[in-house]
Amino acid sequence: MKIRTLAAGLLVGALTLTACGKEGTPSGGTGDTGTNAAALPTYTVAQNVDVAGSPTFAKIKGAGKLTIGVKDDQPGLGQKNATTGKFEGFDIEIAKMVAAGLGFDESKITFTTVDSAAREAAITNGNVDYYVGTYTITDKRKTQVSFAGPYFMAGQDLLVRKDDTSITGPETLKGKKVCSVTGSTPIQRVRDQQLTEATNIVEFQKYSQCVEKLITKEVDAVTTDDAILKGFAAQDPDNLKVVGKTFSQEPYGIGLPRDDAALRGKVDDLLQAAINDGTWQKIYDATLGKSGSAATPPAIQRY
Repeated sequence: MKIRTLAAGLLVGALTLTACGKEGTPSGGTGDTGTNAAALPTYTVAQNVDVAGSPTFAKIKGAGKLTIGVKDDQPGLGQKNATTGKFEGFDIEIAKMVAAGLGFDESKITFTTVDSAAREAAITNGNVDYYVGTYTITDKRKTQVSFAGPYFMAGQDLLVRKDDTSITGPETLKGKKVCSVTGSTPIQRVRDQQLTEATNIVEFQKYSQCVEKLITKEVDAVTTDDAILKGFAAQDPDNLKVVGKTFSQEPYGIGLPRDDAALRGKVDDLLQAAINDGTWQKIYDATLGKSGSAATPPAIQRY
């Protein structure tokens, strides 16, 4: 059984963000204008923006464009629409909102897919100006890059079938087949904590393979960060649900060059403004929130 593809457009109310700098012109996604995309996000592009002391901003301002690293295979977060070729999801909208606050409309953005293992290199080598893609803030990574945010607090959770009432959290996994990506931290946690028997652990290369096995009842649960699971649940809300009982903390941050404190502070300001005026919540509700799971914005951790 194939997983139903995510609707080509996201039902998002028109959003407006006035960032530091003078109020400017609106910027937003373009795409379907049918019933599935009544209104795509719109952000006000700040004018005459300056980030004093930021070599990264000086570079992108000189180039007149932004290159943003993202994921392209995570429903609801960062996914490339197979029909339109456009990037969609919560992470993508956060990236566009920040870009508008820096003075760049969507036409000046190039999204480039960067795999997890290559993120630090892409940032430090200047291949991307910043990175937004389920990028967990850790002390180890801070030795190579810096982070604005967090803009989302994820945690390991469980995706189950909608009609399954037997799995209510990690403590109910004994005797259940649990699936995740080979070599991932989530499945290692299941193994280390003996949440289910070793013979019930199932691993694949992609989360989508696990989800297909869940739908066909060959496994009982899929585990990884709840943000990723919410995306899959939003694809098929009639058949899938997120349990909603996280058992780890994964703060997602915007990856930036390590020594560019000025740009980090600016992006933190933009994230805080989006939280304060409700823009963050509107973006969430229109993307990951379609899974039926609620969320609130995390506290920005400046350093």
